[in-house]
Amino acid sequence: MSQSIVNTIVKPFQATAFHKGDFIEVSEEAMQGQWSVVFFYPADFTFVCPTELGDMADHHEQLKAMNVEIYSVSTDTHFTHKAWHDSSDTIGKIQFPMIGDPTGKIARNFGVMIEEEGLALRGTFVINPEGEIKVAEVNDLGIGRSAKDLVRKIQAAQYVAEHDGEVCPAAWQPGEATLSPSLDLVGKI
Repeated sequence: MSQSIVNTIVKPFQATAFHKGDFIEVSEEAMQGQWSVVFFYPADFTFVCPTELGDMADHHEQLKAMNVEIYSVSTDTHFTHKAWHDSSDTIGKIQFPMIGDPTGKIARNFGVMIEEEGLALRGTFVINPEGEIKVAEVNDLGIGRSAKDLVRKIQAAQYVAEHDGEVCPAAWQPGEATLSPSLDLVGKI
């Protein structure tokens, strides 16, 4: 069994992304100083992927207000991302960087590369401003993700980061009670 990626630092990478009509260079350094989501999906011009990316696009402004940037990644090229963005109304809504990873290096760095297919699993990684991975979730190809669920997880991660000694229980929502782990709580919950 391999070691968990949670609480590790994002490994170095350099890539080209399609972002707001331009090609830009992106690296792990771009993620420093803010919360980030690295959102892997198998391929452009497919079926579940546009529903997930459209859902992320619909939540992008909410996440930006939380100091979170989204980086979607597939093993397609940045040119393919542009073609998909230009030809799909759903993907045309995207205002976050769409990273091309045609060599699979980034997907391998995050442990989501399907070597025999040259595609990435549906991996979602939340990274804190220091570059540490705080949430890692990987789904099989047929299981779509929910941006609403992701927002809640980021809210919990940000709360825990800002409130030393407190933790968020299951299904926690902002404004609800948290827990302060102590000997007094053992067996009482």
